[in-house]
Amino acid sequence: MTLLTATLNAIGTCALITAALSMLTASEPSTAQTAPSGKLLVYVGGYTKGKAKGIFIFSMNPKTGALTAIGTGPDVENASFLAIHPNHKYLYAVNETQNFEGKSSGSVSSYSIDPSTGGLTFINEKASGGADPCHLTIDSSGKCVIVANYTGGSTEVLPIGDDGSLGDPSCFVQHTGNSVDTARQEAPHAHSAIIDPTGKYVMVCDLGTDHIVVYKFDRASGAIDASGLVPGTVAPGSGPRHLVFHQDGKHLFVINEMKSTVTAFNYDSSTGSMSAYQTISTLPAGYNGSTTCAEIALSADGKFLYGSNRGHDSIAIYAVSAVDRKLTLVGIEPTGGKVPRNFAIDPSGKYLIAANQQTNNLVVFKRDAHSGKLTPTGATTAVTAPVSVVYLQQK
Repeated sequence: MTLLTATLNAIGTCALITAALSMLTASEPSTAQTAPSGKLLVYVGGYTKGKAKGIFIFSMNPKTGALTAIGTGPDVENASFLAIHPNHKYLYAVNETQNFEGKSSGSVSSYSIDPSTGGLTFINEKASGGADPCHLTIDSSGKCVIVANYTGGSTEVLPIGDDGSLGDPSCFVQHTGNSVDTARQEAPHAHSAIIDPTGKYVMVCDLGTDHIVVYKFDRASGAIDASGLVPGTVAPGSGPRHLVFHQDGKHLFVINEMKSTVTAFNYDSSTGSMSAYQTISTLPAGYNGSTTCAEIALSADGKFLYGSNRGHDSIAIYAVSAVDRKLTLVGIEPTGGKVPRNFAIDPSGKYLIAANQQTNNLVVFKRDAHSGKLTPTGATTAVTAPVSVVYLQQK
């Protein structure tokens, strides 16, 4: 395999924000029926298609996996990726747009979560620093949000206040570079940002450069710095999109959108370095249709890996070797809809919800813990252009 040799130069200005965090006036809370104590809540973000609502709230039946609509969040445009604060009090959403406050930028919104209903109340909104933010993650201490801007080709860090509000950016880094596909890789396209298990590094999948950019991460200041670090690399034209770390902290898996593959890496947490040891297709042998990959997820026991195909409209299922962490394809399950941009395994590991963007539906699958395979439960729910699924277990 010929590796791309061009090195991505990340140029950015990072500064610790010392001013007090500002907070916008809270909007009216979302409409939400009371959710019984102990319920598993499901928040679904979607593209609004000109409609007002962008976040939908459900409860999930632990015995059947069926979803019951509870309500919707406040009006928000294109909430294409969601994340819940470690204290379970706040939810954050990217607003995947190309203009915010007159600048070429999307935004990130913060919401408080009503502990009795699961309803959302808007707190504030900050610019993401680049157009079309498509992914965000929250550090384990709950002190900051890291957002990846797709069209902007950049990464930004936003501090989180004690009240859940977002502050002005503590760091912004503009990616540079390109790769071999002149149509889709003409410029950098940051597609996700994940903090490694040690909390010392941030890994950004850049579809436009075929790199997994590694940043040093200073949690105290909210600064990220790529100087002196070598990015991980996938085959030219692969388009890395999302990644997930294995529970052992020594391996990670990257799903490649454009080539419909998964690349497995060894990972050295002492240096942030990574080396590829396997690339495997997400598709059945002989398939030649138009398709791209989207989400990747690992079972809580680390035994099975899942990746979604948009076009083939399926989820690829792999067994993860306990010896060397190599992947073996064990099945490919249709998602019961078109363009499964996102999916998520519930906290119990019993169910998986596939979000089919083009057919506007959520499909629930039963997950076999021994084989990793998926079986439709028959539960299907209509949602406008669903593209992000997160869970919250109520106390």
